[in-house]
Amino acid sequence: MLIWFLPLFLLFLLIGLPVFFAMLAAPGLMLFINGQERDIALLYRNVYNGMDSFPLMAIPFFMLAGELMNRGGITARLVEFAQALMGHLRGGLAHVNVLSSMLFAGLSGSAVADTSALGSMLIPAMERQGYTRRFAAAITAASSVIGPIIPPSGIMIIYAYVMGESVAALFLAGIVPGILVGLGLMAMIKVMTDRYDFPIASRRTTWGETGQASLKAFFPLMTPVIILGGILGGVFTPTEAAAVAVAYALVIGLFVLRSLNPKDLPDVLVRAGTTSAVVLLLVGSAMAFKTVVSLSHAPETLAAIILGLSENPLILLFLINILLFVVGMFLDAGPAIIILGPILGPIFTDLGVDSVHFAIIMSVNLTVGLATPPMGLVLFVASSVSGERVETIARAILPFLAVEIAVIFLITFVPAISMTVPRLAGFVN
Repeated sequence: MLIWFLPLFLLFLLIGLPVFFAMLAAPGLMLFINGQERDIALLYRNVYNGMDSFPLMAIPFFMLAGELMNRGGITARLVEFAQALMGHLRGGLAHVNVLSSMLFAGLSGSAVADTSALGSMLIPAMERQGYTRRFAAAITAASSVIGPIIPPSGIMIIYAYVMGESVAALFLAGIVPGILVGLGLMAMIKVMTDRYDFPIASRRTTWGETGQASLKAFFPLMTPVIILGGILGGVFTPTEAAAVAVAYALVIGLFVLRSLNPKDLPDVLVRAGTTSAVVLLLVGSAMAFKTVVSLSHAPETLAAIILGLSENPLILLFLINILLFVVGMFLDAGPAIIILGPILGPIFTDLGVDSVHFAIIMSVNLTVGLATPPMGLVLFVASSVSGERVETIARAILPFLAVEIAVIFLITFVPAISMTVPRLAGFVN
C-alpha cells in the first residue's frame, strides 16, 4: 500500500504542485492512510536532519562566490577573454557563448546562474549581430548545463553527500565530460555556421590584445585552480574550499579589481541566501522522501524489475540512461539524484560499474535534463532573460540536445573519459 506514494508524487508534479511540497505531501498522505503516524513525525523531522550537514554548507558558499563574481563584473572579463580567443571565427559569438559557460562553470557550478549572468550579456549582443533571438537563447541554455559538470558542482556535492562518495573524485571525474560537452556544442555550431552563414563577431585580436584580455581574466580563472588545488592537496575540505572561494571573490572584487562596491553586498547576500534556501529545502525534503522510499521497499522492487530485464550491464546502462533522461525532463537534478541515487547506485555497483563512473553518468544525464523540454529549468530562465517563448527555445535547442545526449552515451560506454583523471590523481583504483 505504501508504495503508492510514488505514483501519487508523480500526480502532484503533473498538476503543478511545487517539488518541495510534492515530496512531503505524497509520502505523508500515504503514511497517514496506512496508519503509520509515527513515521509521519520521522518524515518531517528528516527535512531538518537532511539539511543539517557540514558538507552541504559548500552549496551556499559556492553560490555566494558566484554571485560576488557576477556582481563584481568578473563575468564580463571572462566573456572578453573568450571573445579574444574565438571572436574572429565565423559564428564567433556563439562559440564565445559556449567557451564563456565553460569558464564560468569553474566559478559558480550553477546552470541557472550561468544562464542568467551570461544570457543577459550575450543574448542581446548576438541579436545585434544578426542571430535570431531564439537561437541565442537556445545556445545559452544548452551551454549552461556545463556549469554543474565542470567543478565546482553543486549537484556532485549533493551526490557525494547522499552516496558517501569522495567530492574530490567526482569533481575530477567531471572535468573531461564537461569539456567534451563544450567541444560537442562548438562542433554543432560549426555545422550550423556552414548552413546559415553566421557572422564573424570581431576581427582577429593581436597578441597584445589577447594578452591584455588574459591578464584581466587571470584572477577569476585562478578560482577553480585554488579550489581544486586546495582540495587535492589536502589543504582544506570541499566545504572549506567553498568558504575560501567566497573570501577570494571578495578580495578580488573589493581590493584587486575594485569592481565590487561594498553597497552591493547586502543585495548579493540576499540573492545567494534565497537561492541557497531553495536548494537546501529541496535537499531536506528529498532526504525525508528517501526515508519513505526505504520504508516502502521500493529500491528492492525496482532492482528486481531492472535485473529482470537483462543481466548485461551495457544494456541496463542504456536503459537507465533513457530513464534518467525522461526523469530529467520533469524533475530538477538535485532532488532526482537524492531520490534515485540510493536506488540505482548499489544496483550498478553490484554489476561491476565503478561507483564514481555511475555518479558521473547520473549527474551529467540529469544536468542535461535542466535544458530539456517540457520542464527544463534553464529553458524558463533563458525565456525570462531573452523574452522569447519557452516553446520556441525548446524547438531551437533540439540540435544541441542531440549532441549532449551523444556525449552522455559516450561517457557511459567509454569509462576512461570520466575515470582517467581521478585514477591518475589516486582517487580511484
